[in-house]
Amino acid sequence: MSGAAPQITRLVGELLGGPLPVRLRAWDGSESGPADAPVLVLRHRRALRHLVWQPDELGLARAYISGDLTVEGDLAEGLRAVWSAVREGGLRPPTARSLVRDRTGLRAARTALRLGAVGPRPPRPRSEARPEGALHSKSRDEAVIAHHYDLSNDFYALLLDPTMAYSCAHWAREPGARAVREDGSAAAYGLHDAQRAKLDLICRRLALAPGMRLLDVGCGWGSLTLYAAECYGVRVTAVTLAAEQAAHVRRQAAERGLEELVEVRRTDYRDLRGDGSYDAVATVEMGEHVGDAEYPAFAALLHRMLRPRGRLLVQQMSRGSVAPGGGAFIEAYIAPDMHMRPMGDTVTLLENAGLEVREVQSMREDYVHTVRAWYRTLQERWTEVVALVGEETARVWQLYLVGGALAFEERRMGVDQLLAVRPTAEGDSGFDGAATDRFGAQRVAA
Repeated sequence: MSGAAPQITRLVGELLGGPLPVRLRAWDGSESGPADAPVLVLRHRRALRHLVWQPDELGLARAYISGDLTVEGDLAEGLRAVWSAVREGGLRPPTARSLVRDRTGLRAARTALRLGAVGPRPPRPRSEARPEGALHSKSRDEAVIAHHYDLSNDFYALLLDPTMAYSCAHWAREPGARAVREDGSAAAYGLHDAQRAKLDLICRRLALAPGMRLLDVGCGWGSLTLYAAECYGVRVTAVTLAAEQAAHVRRQAAERGLEELVEVRRTDYRDLRGDGSYDAVATVEMGEHVGDAEYPAFAALLHRMLRPRGRLLVQQMSRGSVAPGGGAFIEAYIAPDMHMRPMGDTVTLLENAGLEVREVQSMREDYVHTVRAWYRTLQERWTEVVALVGEETARVWQLYLVGGALAFEERRMGVDQLLAVRPTAEGDSGFDGAATDRFGAQRVAA
């Protein structure tokens, strides 16, 4: 069997227990595999070395991010094909013990030597996180947040919609549907519309009204903070650990004349002080960064910051017991130390803290649309992205967004909005059961 690609295809098929659902093209120009499948291009023998030293998704990610492995065709289709083969039981990675016992392991070693796959460990890509210190110590949490969120305000402004919302949108209409804007103009319903719909939904669920106080824990670039202050007339305390985010929110508040309504605190949530001083609290996709052991104290803080009958809105991603951190790639490149859990477990933790969960709304399909919109922007503005953050980081984001959309599409991850309340000692929630009470708050004109 001549050429590197046929040898690799045969060997991988033997190791994994089934044919590869993709086509391979090796550095010597040889090809092997289904003709109509996405093409994995091994541009250098070093791609194999990444897998020899790290034979899992992290090894594949390192090969892709470093440019030693590329994909021709639809990257999403390539990942979907691999996931489908794994899910249907066709591919079963061998254990180290089975390789030692099995002749396949000996053949693999000989083939690897022949192909030049055996050699020094390739260097890890520079964009891989290397967190130090005790898990979820304040210093480590700050460094981990900075790794992802302080990448570049210009980069996030390019990728996200004008609200700078970096969280799941609420697609009240199908993407591309004809929509009439507030100014009377008509356009295709897109990400900006869906993000504003999400922000408005949160404000209505919290029953915000002028003069109320809102605590936004993990405010990001201030999408909810600025919207609530500008459109609902509430006073907002915005909390973030990221320096770039804090600077952006302060600048936006000043430019929009909201300085008297918006206070930005760059601080760890654990340093927040005050009891029962807020009418409403929101935390939008920040709870995933808190940690498993730390979440009960986080839930207790949310309860403590609310006045009796005050409302809490938690928007948070969920995951089963397998890879609660999101998997090796996510944990190494995107969100080290992240922890997700089944949605029901989060409900229990909130209620154990004294909160009463009133509603849960799944938004899983909304995240598929949201992440796909971000990915389209990344691809369409690739040259600008590379100029801002470099090709290596841009390739990290390709994998992140494509893999994220698939994870939500295939129900390996979920995302939910949970509406809760801090009842009075007598059990008064402030709800009367009417739908207008939950969602009928009137928006103040901007």
